[in-house]
Amino acid sequence: MRCLRHPALFLVTALVVGRSATIAAPPRPPNIVLMLADDQGWDGLSVAMAPDIDGSKSTLFHTPRLEAFAHQGMRFTDAYSPAPVCSPSRISIQCGRTPAALHWTKAAPPETGHRLLEPRDIRDIPAAAITVGDMLRQAGYATAHYGKWHIGGGGPGANGYDEHDGDVGNEQAFRFTDPNPVDIFGMAARADAFMQKARDAGKPFFVQLSWNALHAPENALEATKRRYANANGAGRQLERAAITEDLDTGVGRVLDAIDRLGLAGTTYVIYTSDNGSGGGGGGGRRTGLTGGKGSVWEGGVRVPFIVRGPGVKADSFCRVPVVGWDLFPTFCHWAGVPVDKLPAGLEGGSLAPLLAQGGTGTVPRAVDGLVFHFPHYQSGHTPHAAIRVGDMKLIEFFEDGAAKLFDLVADPGERQDLAPARADVARDLRQRLDRYLAAVDARMPAPNPDFDPAAPPPPRKQGGGGRMGNAQGKGAR
Repeated sequence: MRCLRHPALFLVTALVVGRSATIAAPPRPPNIVLMLADDQGWDGLSVAMAPDIDGSKSTLFHTPRLEAFAHQGMRFTDAYSPAPVCSPSRISIQCGRTPAALHWTKAAPPETGHRLLEPRDIRDIPAAAITVGDMLRQAGYATAHYGKWHIGGGGPGANGYDEHDGDVGNEQAFRFTDPNPVDIFGMAARADAFMQKARDAGKPFFVQLSWNALHAPENALEATKRRYANANGAGRQLERAAITEDLDTGVGRVLDAIDRLGLAGTTYVIYTSDNGSGGGGGGGRRTGLTGGKGSVWEGGVRVPFIVRGPGVKADSFCRVPVVGWDLFPTFCHWAGVPVDKLPAGLEGGSLAPLLAQGGTGTVPRAVDGLVFHFPHYQSGHTPHAAIRVGDMKLIEFFEDGAAKLFDLVADPGERQDLAPARADVARDLRQRLDRYLAAVDARMPAPNPDFDPAAPPPPRKQGGGGRMGNAQGKGAR
């Protein structure tokens, strides 16, 4: 089994990726550094993700290194994680497919006692999956993955990565305290050494830093926590502010290493998050986005997304919607991987044209629109899915079949349901969403024959989950 098993989608993919591949790649393969934060919302930095929305940055969190980094590169105002929870986003990035198509849409265990039964997910990256690590290593790259893996399958070493921390999950965050909070500084040091070794060997490199932060915020540096002792906010929020600042320091150490090694001019650096924040936004006031982690409302899936590198215009913005499964084809484009060598059925599209053209253009994908599928209960949300096409987004709710429609440019907070007034648009988007979910055989919730509407509702569970199992994972290869 490859990352996608649908020939029709593959044929379209070959065409659209082929069009993006006509853009000239750099004469020498660039280095690539992907930094993936955990549970960091769209407003989780002290630099705005959208120039015209004050709430797209935090008024509490302090991230000076990411502020400087953002001004050096391009910010994407409408960037999305593949899922509103961690593991589905991580496997999507590795495979360049939606979580719906990969049949992995939740990290935490299923909740019981609801009107619908949650579908079963796969719990390991499949043995035959071709990852972005596999592709770049085959293209001659030295590859490394540090930090949280959380998708089993034998860990990074069985999935294309030369150096790694092993098959680790959320437990990794809690092991490390001051002076190395949640292993932020240890990861930065390992990335520094790896980049230097690859440079000295004359090899391009790809390193993914899957930061454990913002998990275990209580493990932030004591000195950082003291700086927030008198700030406005609840205790847990202040701990999150402290670990966010420590993460910013770690990001700065990686950027400093790139500069010190003389690699800034040949290295793309991407910073983003695996899902939105836990329903409370990033700082002292809300972005106005609805929802949070565990929902496909904007608050659950819209995330920071910043890129710096060769040919990327400094202090620029891109308003074209992009998503985490676009990273796979983007990295392969930069690496000069021929179109006919790409995995069958890749669903993302290369972001290289946007980056080379100052943020203008389109992203050619196999499917028109971005689909987010969460057929689960979490954080008080019921099973639902969404599709965004252009500026319009429709959310379908599986318990009662209701649907809501929003214009995300006029109403990024998803406050005004346009479905009654724009019934034709709502019908079209709903049909597109349903066709896509059927085409990829997406797992759907089913009626619960034992549901008792008179019974007390089950206690709410937050996202998370520990390590993924590896019963079906890859062996060495």
